[in-house]
Amino acid sequence: MRRPFALLAGALLVGALAAPASAADGDQSFTIEDPRITESSGLAASRQHPGIYWTHNDSDDGPYLYAVDGSTGKTVARLTLTGIGTPRDVEAISIGPGNRIYVGDIGDNLGGTWPYVWIYELPEPKELANATVRATQYVVTYSDGARDAESLFVHPRTGRLYIIDKKEDGGHLYEAPAKLSASGKNVFRPVAPIELWATDAALSPDGERLAVRGYFGGIDYDWNGGVPKRLGRLDVPLQRQGESVTFSADGSKLMYGTEGAGSDVQAEDAPGDGAAGSPSGGGTSAGSDEGGDVGASGSVKVGAVAVVVVLLGLFGLGRLRRRR
Repeated sequence: MRRPFALLAGALLVGALAAPASAADGDQSFTIEDPRITESSGLAASRQHPGIYWTHNDSDDGPYLYAVDGSTGKTVARLTLTGIGTPRDVEAISIGPGNRIYVGDIGDNLGGTWPYVWIYELPEPKELANATVRATQYVVTYSDGARDAESLFVHPRTGRLYIIDKKEDGGHLYEAPAKLSASGKNVFRPVAPIELWATDAALSPDGERLAVRGYFGGIDYDWNGGVPKRLGRLDVPLQRQGESVTFSADGSKLMYGTEGAGSDVQAEDAPGDGAAGSPSGGGTSAGSDEGGDVGASGSVKVGAVAVVVVLLGLFGLGRLRRRR
């Protein structure tokens, strides 16, 4: 996936400042312990197996999904997908009605030049154990041309799929057809703007709130019947490379993931009734959505953000470019 140049440079300094994650129960922060998971790019909370989080690597791994126990950070099952081609750039994962898992092979490291991308659908196993599972592969195109994307989610009630494309100046929410076809192309159409360089997104279990995250911040939206209405900013923790977000199974927490070996998944109060703070999710009022994430990490996070600001000044905003 593409990485902001200044962010990668800053990570060398702010990594030492990051607060350690602690493993408690399934809705608390934890560290992914599996050495095979080095590029965790998507995260989805299981409702069938409370405290379990599904994740996957970005690329160059294979057709694998990992079930991670949020209380220990250890992998309890690895699924090998069959019935699909070779994954290209897997960026997102979501769980829909009936405990169906959807995997978004939707990244485009060529800058939006692939004529189509893929989504894989499979049943979440009732028993957590290493297994081979047959998946259904869907071919996906966009009504307004190819694009890069890292955010995919499923509405928990209707089962409809959505993608948010990834653009530095903000993208759009794309809606799938009401029913996906495994034999033809599935054309996603833009339905609403999203004011963020999005790396992942998730709907709350009740389908009422949409959380969209980027590298340095996030936005809380009222789902508003599929035309999201901005409510405020999310309290996104500073991470090495903010890649993923999911609501906990009960909707009380937002779980934020990052790439890298031994990567942390950090829990923050979800906006709305489950949040400990303002209705907008406890975000700060100063700064931009991509740079003002002062939250639960207190002075540690403030110091880290200061380092990022200095680095941005040194490198120049003009050098904030995406690359593989």
